Amino acid sequence: MINLVKEVIDHERIQTSEAKAKAVKPEVEKLITLAKRGDLHARRQALSALGQDKFAVYKLFEEIAPRYSERAGGYTRILRLGPRRSDATEMVLLELV
Repeated sequence: MINLVKEVIDHERIQTSEAKAKAVKPEVEKLITLAKRGDLHARRQALSALGQDKFAVYKLFEEIAPRYSERAGGYTRILRLGPRRSDATEMVLLELV
């Protein structure tokens, strides 16, 4: 799950299964809310949650969080893409708004 959260932060849009997207969405929302606080304690909490990935934490705090300073919540959206050909799993696009 940590890897999916990192990928959403790095690429700002990922294609994944619906179940994984619904599991990752609350974690990404919590991290963005944490990054909006912007203090040292929030940065350390994000670093711990992201598995010591300093690049992801930097991007989260310096690029993504200022973008949502006026927004109260709902930083991500899930767009349905249809079933996957091989096993008919519902595929979605999880992206930052």
